[in-house]
Amino acid sequence: VNTVISNIFDMKTIAVVGMSPKPERPSHYVSVYMSQNGYNIIPVNPGHNSIMGKTSYSSLLDIKENVDIVNVFRRSEYVLPIINDAVSIKAKAVWLQDGIISEEGEKIAKENEMLFIMNDCLLRRHKQYNG
Repeated sequence: VNTVISNIFDMKTIAVVGMSPKPERPSHYVSVYMSQNGYNIIPVNPGHNSIMGKTSYSSLLDIKENVDIVNVFRRSEYVLPIINDAVSIKAKAVWLQDGIISEEGEKIAKENEMLFIMNDCLLRRHKQYNG
């Protein structure tokens, strides 16, 4: 797992599925932190046109640039279609935040040679690796 995580942190473009415009929400402050640490954040939330001053997309499939990491802030039952979209856009990694678990999603990601982390926090791990 540690090698997987360090390989993920070498990537630079993160699509954040379920990103909230509310600063107190984990999806927002984790993304702000990653942005401040040199990562390109792409918000994905169909309810908003712009978050953090960046264009917010309805779906991963609407993003025109290459996405390295898909960081997911949606409940476990919504994860599979997101992982299938991540495969479609040829993302290199999927990261499911704390409390989000999908064994089936892990299987799909690994079958498609994507790095996969679930039930873990991107911000907490980044601080551990770069503390």
